[in-house]
Amino acid sequence: MSNEAVAARSRSMVVPLAIVAVSGRLLRVEHRAIQALMFLLAALILLNVITRYSGYPIYWIDESAVYSVVWLTFIGASAMTRMRLDFAVTMLTERFSERGAAIFRVIATLGVILFGTALGVMCWLWLDPVGIAQAGFDAREYAGQSFNFIYTERTQTLNWPTWVIYLIMPLFAVSMTLHALANLFEDLGLVARQELPGFAANADGVVN
Repeated sequence: MSNEAVAARSRSMVVPLAIVAVSGRLLRVEHRAIQALMFLLAALILLNVITRYSGYPIYWIDESAVYSVVWLTFIGASAMTRMRLDFAVTMLTERFSERGAAIFRVIATLGVILFGTALGVMCWLWLDPVGIAQAGFDAREYAGQSFNFIYTERTQTLNWPTWVIYLIMPLFAVSMTLHALANLFEDLGLVARQELPGFAANADGVVN
């Protein structure tokens, strides 16, 4: 192989290697976030039991626990995508040859990328960062112009802006798409299968 071909191949590998590297770092952050949210959820539930038993319930704990579960679910789903621990039905793929199963795995991963991209576009239209910026970040003025009240709504007991809670959805869309791209590059053989420490052993989302 000539030096030019080697150089061209090296340049073509820059993007896959970079995406896999970023995906690995993001997975480590997600791992810590999952641990923190699980600890927070357990603490909130324990505190809720104690305060209710003592006759002095704290009214915002229930809502906090619900939002903790929501963020934990989305972050966990993103991490499961990279770990290939998502649910799969193998009644069809287990009858394929090794090459057929590999092709189907790539198709399934492309489906995840398509879903993540579509979700990201939906979140962009929903949150409309350009529109709220054009309104000078004035939530009431933006709501009056667009009839999109996401920036004026607040949670019932915590009184937090609801858009802060909803941020998990675009974050999930980006992280899931990034992890799916890393999986795709591994399935195509562009990069070697990465060892992902800190989680359960690797599993295959499409075939065993």
